[in-house]
Amino acid sequence: MTTSDRLAGAWRSAHAPVAGVPRWARVAAYLIPFTVLPSGLWRLPVAFRDGIGFDGRVYVVCLSIVAELIAFTAVGLVAGWGERFPRWIPWLGGRRVPTPAALIPATLGATVLTVLWTAAFARIFAGVTMRGTPLPPDFPTQGGAWEARIFYACYLPLLLWGPLLAAVAYAYHRRRRGRYDT
Repeated sequence: MTTSDRLAGAWRSAHAPVAGVPRWARVAAYLIPFTVLPSGLWRLPVAFRDGIGFDGRVYVVCLSIVAELIAFTAVGLVAGWGERFPRWIPWLGGRRVPTPAALIPATLGATVLTVLWTAAFARIFAGVTMRGTPLPPDFPTQGGAWEARIFYACYLPLLLWGPLLAAVAYAYHRRRRGRYDT
């Protein structure tokens, strides 16, 4: 067995859904990182435009990576590492994850994400920034039709992030409380 086979096997076993996870919750949890990915891919070329300094480039790249990592934590709500801390974590490894330790951040995150992206798109559709000023002429939706279409294709999936996370958090809550009918 090669190293890549061992890594692939470890990855699959670490991220396999635990018993009692409804299929819809598993699909929703795995879908969440893919709702964030298009916006990150949209931002990466922006980081390397002329006029963007080194600090700006690092910020945009890190923003894309961190957003994707945060989105990936939703998988923990259906995988074993959302119920038991991985063994490699000092002092916590192998212990049960307290339900509130996963549920509170997930619920708060779902609420904030839903409000944030709904408000952002309501403002964009109204033609104003979050501060209420008109969108600048170089904003993607103000440019050509193809640029606006690509922008919306990359950013509209973010509207699903909060509601999907809320649904997965609810399934996690029900399963961890032992009241979920599968």
